[in-house]
Amino acid sequence: MQGISQNRTINRVIILILVTFVIVIGTWRLAPSRAVSSSLDDVYAYLLDSTSRTSTSTDSQIQSLQESLRTNPSDWQSYSQLGLAYLQKARETGDPSYYQKTEEALNKALSFQSDDYASISGMGALALARHDFVSALEWGEQARQINPDRSYAYGVIADAQIELGRYEGAVATLQAMVDLRPDMSSYSRISYVRELHGDTEGALEMMQLAADSGLSNAESTAWTRTQLANLYFNRGNLDRAEQEYQRTLQDRPKYVYALAGLGRLQAARGNLPEAIRLLNQAVGLVPLPEFVITLGDLYQVSNQQEEADQQYQLVVVIEKLFRANGVDMDMEIALFNADHDRNLEETLALARKAYANRPSIHGADALAWSLYKTGNYGEAQEYSKLALKLGTRDSLKYFHAGMIEHALHNDEQARHYLEQALAINPHFSILFADQARKTLLSIQNN
Repeated sequence: MQGISQNRTINRVIILILVTFVIVIGTWRLAPSRAVSSSLDDVYAYLLDSTSRTSTSTDSQIQSLQESLRTNPSDWQSYSQLGLAYLQKARETGDPSYYQKTEEALNKALSFQSDDYASISGMGALALARHDFVSALEWGEQARQINPDRSYAYGVIADAQIELGRYEGAVATLQAMVDLRPDMSSYSRISYVRELHGDTEGALEMMQLAADSGLSNAESTAWTRTQLANLYFNRGNLDRAEQEYQRTLQDRPKYVYALAGLGRLQAARGNLPEAIRLLNQAVGLVPLPEFVITLGDLYQVSNQQEEADQQYQLVVVIEKLFRANGVDMDMEIALFNADHDRNLEETLALARKAYANRPSIHGADALAWSLYKTGNYGEAQEYSKLALKLGTRDSLKYFHAGMIEHALHNDEQARHYLEQALAINPHFSILFADQARKTLLSIQNN
């Protein structure tokens, strides 16, 4: 494996939901994973003209393409580019109502040109954004058959394979991708596969290469460098993580993922007021569930339960918005509910459904944690082992495994897992890092 004012934000999201339901009646995403986010960027970044990408904003491109289509409504290429621009806009704003616009524009392009590589690849990236990984894989394979010498479809295929737990296939796909085009897109994916297989140093090496290969002011570079910072954070290297977050913000001020990363970092250092300030800033810019949840958790550990409950309420509102726009939220909501002891029996059913649709190590971990929270410790152990099968150096997965083993009175194994969680990153969770330390201490004192 070498080769997110509270009322103002809530009102904003409610307005978006009302608009969304009007769209649903009239006509007819928790944040994506690293792999999914890669494909959202790839299709836009590489299938559109690079000069226009770097010289105009997404809004300007959308306006220009809409004006062109009013003049020439049979210009299928403009429909294709408009669909991809809508997809990028969804990424930039966190507003999933753009997914419906993406789908309509790409379908229009395909009605004129059924074998358009860019539109088909875009449909694959859209399916990834909606967490429909089986469809994403089908779209990606279709694009690859049209032109096996272009690398973009390989990214869609690999992302889908990873989310479906088909890791060997993803490795082969990425090898073919990097052979065709060694660039930010392929490097960042190889980094993720290395990370999944426990090769943290190799993951850092490739993500550094990916970040260094991009344009300094490009959104794709900012996203990639933020992932590099996250890798450092996840291994407990707070100083280096801060350097990369700050460099990202120098190149692209107020980049929301870097702001949120800095917020988590400040929380790890015990500076909760600054962490809350940064997460409030992130939520005000793009109210993604991951930012809202983090902010809620920060309020909770700061003994501001009313403020925490407002954020958790907002998660439920955002979930409705995402689901109304075709995004499968089962795994993400199962984890949120399990973490916060909400609707646990319903959560278990949700986690089982999620794992059936996304049989990855992440799906197994969500199911294991939901089983633990409902007292099904033996079955939880089975899925926890599946979650660890690749050797991923993920503190949260080791914490889950440790708590499951502790519930089964397998304290030697529980001790090993909890020590692993804290050794990898002693600041791995706002809610659970202290619980890991306390549980480990109780085991050692017995």
